[in-house]
Amino acid sequence: MTFHKDRPLIVQTDFCVLLEVRHPAFEEARAGLAKFADLVKSPENIHTYRMSSLSLWNAAAAGLTSEEIIGFLERHAKFGVPTAVKQDIRRFVERYGLVRMERLGDDLLLVSEDVEAIKEMVSFRSLRSYGLCQVDSQTLRFSARYRGLLKQELVKLGFPVEDLAGYSRGESLPIRLRTEADGGQAFGLREYQRSAVDSFYREGSLHGGSGVLVLPCGAGKTVIGIAAMGKLNCATLILTSNSTSVRQWKREILDKTDVSEDLVGEYTGMQKEVRPITVATYQILTYRKSKDDPFVHMDLFNKRDWGLIVYDEVHLLPAPVFRVTADIQATRRLGLTATLIREDGREEDVFSLVGPKRYEMPWKELETQGWIASVECVEIRVPMADKEKEAYLAAAPRQKMREASVNPGKLKVVRELLNKHDGEQILIIGQYLEQLRQLAEATKLPMISGEMPYEEREALYSGFRSGTVPALIVSKVANFAVDLPDAAVAIQISGSFGSRQEEAQRLGRILRPKAGTNRAVFYTLVSEDTKEQEFALNRQLFLIEQGYRYRIEWADGSKEAVSI
Repeated sequence: MTFHKDRPLIVQTDFCVLLEVRHPAFEEARAGLAKFADLVKSPENIHTYRMSSLSLWNAAAAGLTSEEIIGFLERHAKFGVPTAVKQDIRRFVERYGLVRMERLGDDLLLVSEDVEAIKEMVSFRSLRSYGLCQVDSQTLRFSARYRGLLKQELVKLGFPVEDLAGYSRGESLPIRLRTEADGGQAFGLREYQRSAVDSFYREGSLHGGSGVLVLPCGAGKTVIGIAAMGKLNCATLILTSNSTSVRQWKREILDKTDVSEDLVGEYTGMQKEVRPITVATYQILTYRKSKDDPFVHMDLFNKRDWGLIVYDEVHLLPAPVFRVTADIQATRRLGLTATLIREDGREEDVFSLVGPKRYEMPWKELETQGWIASVECVEIRVPMADKEKEAYLAAAPRQKMREASVNPGKLKVVRELLNKHDGEQILIIGQYLEQLRQLAEATKLPMISGEMPYEEREALYSGFRSGTVPALIVSKVANFAVDLPDAAVAIQISGSFGSRQEEAQRLGRILRPKAGTNRAVFYTLVSEDTKEQEFALNRQLFLIEQGYRYRIEWADGSKEAVSI
């Protein structure tokens, strides 16, 4: 076996790929790997990626071929690519599209030129309840009502079906994008936004109409969703994460299109408007009086003949909405997200029910183009005083994370950072309300939580946008879809265990482009030598995969700063 010491990768037989961090070709190799593999470990010198069936299927759906993947690995691998790995890459990538779903009258067909694939599907006991009927050696017929459930099950069995069964037109609604926004500024899609929409729409063919578009926070995912609506010109149901996001969607629709206000409805806890364009929260759809009662508002899916459903922050899609989505596969579905990562491991359900990844824009590429801010990520490790350390060590395993997260020593560091960034727009973000209340009392800064009435919350956000409120303390209610374009500093004082998606969303609060240097800083305060420090390493994985580097500093100056 030839050894190429000047190359950055080692490809292992277990589908793991090791990347040498300090190699001159690190950035190029990292960007290439991110297209078909997931980062699983990121110590200082060697990052570990893992290819999976799902990562390869998503790559295939986005247009990457097995030979392109293998060619990339061979060009960058120190020891070449094991034959078994190349065979498996080809096998997984070629599985996408091996079986197609097509329509025949009121029934649907599973079609494959691979006779063995049809035989294998017929042999699975788990598929018999869907009433599969063999038409010939290359075709199975089944009822259209099982369209979503069957795709879910087939993905689990290793058959990622390409759905070409088509979609219902839905209620017609002309939607024209403006060339000038309400404020008088010129409006037009950026090149990458146009590419994202085209990847979803696919010229209105059977190959388009369902899928997920992955772009960083601040890249204009709302605008992309509106542009997709403009392509389809139909009644649209938009599902998003909170009431603030509902208002933002409505504001952007009225600003960027010729749709009149009476055609756009808000469906939240405060008002229930069902109009040709309706924006609802996931929370209202999943509301029920008790866990044994039905979901009161889930019939929203049937209240109009929707031609498109937009799942904003699709990585947050709740389980009950997955179940309804399985039943509405004849409706076009667009998922928007900054990350395909789901902390509950249901990425396969997003793939099968909403659709595969159709487009992804790397975060660093947008940063290079100036569309989002350049962010410096700093983890500050804060020691615990003897009293707090004793309480931490004595705590039950489930309580250790909380004890570490609410370390009172973090207050001193927050004060120092507030002084350091005086004059900049600062967000302080945390998980535990009591910790945030104590911080608000100590710093005299306003605090926003989910308990605050919507109007008060919006008034503080408005003050922050105008600069009259220079700093805000916010709970996890601000993790998603809050447009605070001038936020230049984020200080994360506690989080949800090892949540990679939360880390990405919180960094996203400061990604909007800034006047002048277009730079921002993301601080994470972590209690030293605790569970919180361990979880921090996992939280950072997705952002490191996107090309961000974390500098680790010690609050007491006991060690020199290092980068990971």
